[in-house]
Amino acid sequence: MKLKHIAAAAIAAATLPAAYAVDIQAGDWTVSVGGNINAFYTQSECKGGSLNGPASAVTGAAIGDAALACGGKKSSTVVGNGLLPSYLSVGAKSKQGDYDVGAVVGIGVAAATNSAIAQNSEVDVRQAYLTFGNKDMGTVKLGRDYGTFGFLPIISDMTLLGVGAATRATQNGRVSLGHIGAGYTYVGNYGQIVYSTPSLGGVGIDVGVFNPIDSGTLTAKNSPQLQARASFGGQGFKAWVAGKTQKFDGPASFTMNAVEVGGSASLGAFGLVGNYQSGKGIGILSDGDQGNVKGKNYLLQGTFQATDKIKLGLGNGRSRNETGTGSGVRTNESTTAGVYFGLTKSVTLVGEYAQTKSKAFNNNAGKQNSIAAGAIFFF
Repeated sequence: MKLKHIAAAAIAAATLPAAYAVDIQAGDWTVSVGGNINAFYTQSECKGGSLNGPASAVTGAAIGDAALACGGKKSSTVVGNGLLPSYLSVGAKSKQGDYDVGAVVGIGVAAATNSAIAQNSEVDVRQAYLTFGNKDMGTVKLGRDYGTFGFLPIISDMTLLGVGAATRATQNGRVSLGHIGAGYTYVGNYGQIVYSTPSLGGVGIDVGVFNPIDSGTLTAKNSPQLQARASFGGQGFKAWVAGKTQKFDGPASFTMNAVEVGGSASLGAFGLVGNYQSGKGIGILSDGDQGNVKGKNYLLQGTFQATDKIKLGLGNGRSRNETGTGSGVRTNESTTAGVYFGLTKSVTLVGEYAQTKSKAFNNNAGKQNSIAAGAIFFF
């Protein structure tokens, strides 16, 4: 279960082939097909929230409150995707003159819905982009892809192979949350133009303009969203710093400004990941979803490769709004303990226990305890 396998599972690499992809050679072209299929049984028990009526103990994006976590009930069962959708990625690349050119299209689907007879035809197009460049000039990417801000922590999260926060409200028709909303804001998928430098003494820099997004009653101004990231890697470690900004229009116009700093390290069988995000308008789940509110997110994770096939992990994430009133969400916190067993080089069996808590400014609280068991298959 190396990091490159995780990145392949997320279809997160900027170019194919990914690990386990099928390569087809046709003249100067290499066409690659890869992806994953995953499914998990999740059982949750909830306290607080709308157990005895429509009102929630904690309102807003309170992922530990029963209203979102258990569908307003004391318990919930879902058989569906984990943090990743089931995913198919097709890519093509070639060397043409002095340039390396390529393109990727990635499409996800959900396993769980609320109906046994309705068509499950919605698809999640997360990637559709082209690239060109070379080792001297760097690479230019144009199209739809993951953002640069928040990308490295989510692909370093052990729950990428599993479930993390088993939030019923998102699992039906989509995916679980991992540590989204309780550790980091979702990386996002945007229309974008991004330039990535060649390696500068081990340092890589990505800068880009992104299609500005709307959020609730807030609408994007005419200027694009801007994101940038610098990363540095060495033997057994990686460090990064990133930022993003966008102007919002609405009842109270403001500019989102957010920063991120993080890193990962491995020493023998032990692995450690840490990440911190802070900013005005950073949101709980996504850009600007709390309006003009300063938020802070942190993620800490430790793993231990017990055997060639078994990895153990423990992760804790917390997201906090600095201002608010009443029952509005002040903090989400989620802790996950997991066992990841490599049955084969393509199939990983997963067992997780997670506890997710939400707390309001008036000290109302909700809590979800969940177990998850299932598998993810890479190809």
